[in-house]
Amino acid sequence: MQPSGPPPPPSFVTSSTRQRDATRHSRIHAIRTLAWKMIICTNTMEYPLRSQCQRVQKQVMVNKEKECVSLLLMNAALGRGNADAVTQQMASHPQYLESFLRAQHYILHMDGPLPLPCRHYIAIMAAARHHCNYLVYLHSAQFLRLGGDPVWLQGLEAAPPRLRLLDHINKVLAHQPWLAACSHIKTLLKCGEQCWSLAELVQAVVILAHCHSLCSFVFGSNADSVHMAPQNKSPNGTPPAFCTFDAANGNPNGPQSFDNSAEQITQRRERIHRSQEERDKREERLLHSQNLQQADVDEEDELIYFADPSRFVTDPDFYYQEFARRDEDHFQVFRVQDYSWEDHGFSLVNRLYSDIGHLLDDRFRSVTALSSLHCPDLKRAVWNYIHCILGIRYDDYDYGEVNQLLERDLKLYIKAVACFPDPSRAPTCPLSWAPLKTSERIHVNLLIMEARLQAELLYALRAITQYMIA
Repeated sequence: MQPSGPPPPPSFVTSSTRQRDATRHSRIHAIRTLAWKMIICTNTMEYPLRSQCQRVQKQVMVNKEKECVSLLLMNAALGRGNADAVTQQMASHPQYLESFLRAQHYILHMDGPLPLPCRHYIAIMAAARHHCNYLVYLHSAQFLRLGGDPVWLQGLEAAPPRLRLLDHINKVLAHQPWLAACSHIKTLLKCGEQCWSLAELVQAVVILAHCHSLCSFVFGSNADSVHMAPQNKSPNGTPPAFCTFDAANGNPNGPQSFDNSAEQITQRRERIHRSQEERDKREERLLHSQNLQQADVDEEDELIYFADPSRFVTDPDFYYQEFARRDEDHFQVFRVQDYSWEDHGFSLVNRLYSDIGHLLDDRFRSVTALSSLHCPDLKRAVWNYIHCILGIRYDDYDYGEVNQLLERDLKLYIKAVACFPDPSRAPTCPLSWAPLKTSERIHVNLLIMEARLQAELLYALRAITQYMIA
C-alpha cells in the first residue's frame, strides 16, 4: 500500500507559506516512498544491506550463546566446593578465566577431527614431558570416562602407533620448539597407513601447546604439589643458576634446615611408599576390569589410579637448552616480522581448525588487557623476554627495557617457570616476591603461560606453512 500524498493546505495560509509547505511535504512524501520501496526490495530479493544486517544479527546471537556457555563453564568450575587449585587462582582474573575455559572446552570437548579419548591421551603425553602429575591424572580420568582403552595408560608403548608418532614433535615443542621443522610435519603426514591428516595434526599441535603451557602455570602456582609422586628417572634439565627454592631466597615454603630433616624425610618416604602401593593395587584392579565404562567410580578415587608420568616419556635427557648459545648457522632467530600470529598463524590455524584461532586470540588479548600489572611496558617486557629465551625476536623492541623493568630474581623465576616447569626437581616454586600482590603474581604466571603457548604455536604453524608451500 503506497503512502498518501501531502494534505491540502488550510485556506487561511498565504501563498508563500503554502508554497514552502508544499515543497516540504513533497520531500517528505518522496522520502517515505523511497523507504517503502526499500522495504519491499529487502523482503523480495537479496538486498546487500539486509544480508549484512542478518550476518551482524547472527554474529550477535552466536556471541551471546558463547557468553552463556562461558558463564555456565565458569559457574560450574567455581560453583563446586572442590574447585581445583588452577581454577581458583585464575578466578582472581574472571575476564581471563572466561576466555581460558571457553578455549579449553572447545579444544577438548567440541567439534574437531580427533576423537575425544585421543585428545585427552595427547594431553597426557604433553603433560608427562614436564612430569606434571596434576594434568596427567586429570586427563587420565577424562580419558577413561570417555571410553578410552585403559591398556594405553600402561605407557606410551601400549598406545597405537599413530599416537606414538606424535612423540617427537611433542618432545621438540615442549623443550626446544625452534627445532620444529618441515621434515617433522612431512613424517607425520606421509607415513603410510598411520599418517595424520592436516586437520588432525593441527588440532593435535594445539592440544600439545595448550598443555605444555598449562604445565608452566601449574608449576608456577604450585598446584602440582598435591599430586606429587616419586619419579623413577632423572629430572629433565637443570634450572638456571640462583633459581633455588630454599629459605635463603625468602621462600617460606622451601626447606628450612638440612640438619634436622632426617625424620621428616623418613616420614615422607613412608607416606610415598604407602601411596605408591595403594596406587599400584588400584591400577591393577582397573586394568583387569572387564566392564570399565559401566563401573561406578567416584571422581576422587578415579584421580589416583594412574601411572607415573615417566611411562609416557621417551628420551628423558632431552630438555631445554639455552637458545642464545646455539649455533646461529643452524638455528636462525625467529623474527616476528617474517612470521607473526596476527598476520600468519591466526589465519592458518583458523582455516585448518575452525574457530580455534578466534578463541586463542581472545586468550592472548585477555591476558594482556588485565590491569593487575599497571605498567603496560612491564607486561610487554615479560612477554618479549619469554619469546626471547625461546628464540623469537621483535625488531621494533628495545630489549634493554627487559633489564630495566625486570629484576634479576624475577627474570630467573620467569625462565624457570617457562623452560623448566618440572616439579620433580624441587618441592616448591619460588613465589617470594615481596613487592607483588597475589593477583599480580598470578598475572605474571598467566603471561608466562600465554606467551609460551603462542611461541610453540608460531614454530609449529611455521613448519606446517613451509610444508604446504613445499
